[in-house]
Amino acid sequence: MQSNQAQTRRSFWLKHLYRWHWISSAICLVGMLLFAATGLTLNNAGRIESDPVVTKKNGQLPSPLLSKLQQTHGDNAPLPMAVASWMAGALGIEAAGRVAEWSDDEVYVSLPRPGGDAWVVIDRASGELHYELTERGWVSYFNDLHKGRNTGMAWSWFLDAFSVMALVFSITGLCLLHMHAGNRPFTWPLVGLGLILPWVLAILFIH
Repeated sequence: MQSNQAQTRRSFWLKHLYRWHWISSAICLVGMLLFAATGLTLNNAGRIESDPVVTKKNGQLPSPLLSKLQQTHGDNAPLPMAVASWMAGALGIEAAGRVAEWSDDEVYVSLPRPGGDAWVVIDRASGELHYELTERGWVSYFNDLHKGRNTGMAWSWFLDAFSVMALVFSITGLCLLHMHAGNRPFTWPLVGLGLILPWVLAILFIH
């Protein structure tokens, strides 16, 4: 009777562990491939050559909007919505809601993005506008996705959800290893190697 109960309990846990293991695996698959590939590109960034592409645009703020820049603005206040809307429609520059640096002469907006950087500066007296975009290529773009650099709130939420699913995948995998370890004598030596090797490398070679 006790043996039957133990077998039933084991079957119950195996069923649920396998279920969550494959579900988390399916959800994490593409993300894990992306993060593994970008781990290689990040670790070998110095060996991967890229030629940044710089795009420049110049413009003139319409007179009706210029007065909005000449009004007093607080530190780090974003551009007035009317000015940001005009920039988006006329020049394709998305600066709405971005923090701006205001001085007596000009307003400067930094526009960082994955795989590149951009900025725009507007003369508060004349309305003359200068924009510059630097793009460093697809490798840099995916590297920044890996790091969550300048990727916005939605990608940050995705990274959190991906991390939770990766934890579920790893923990259920460890539990399955535990339940099958009796028939696989190399299970725990290999797990131990995976645990000890990073520590040994860190202690001996990272200073």
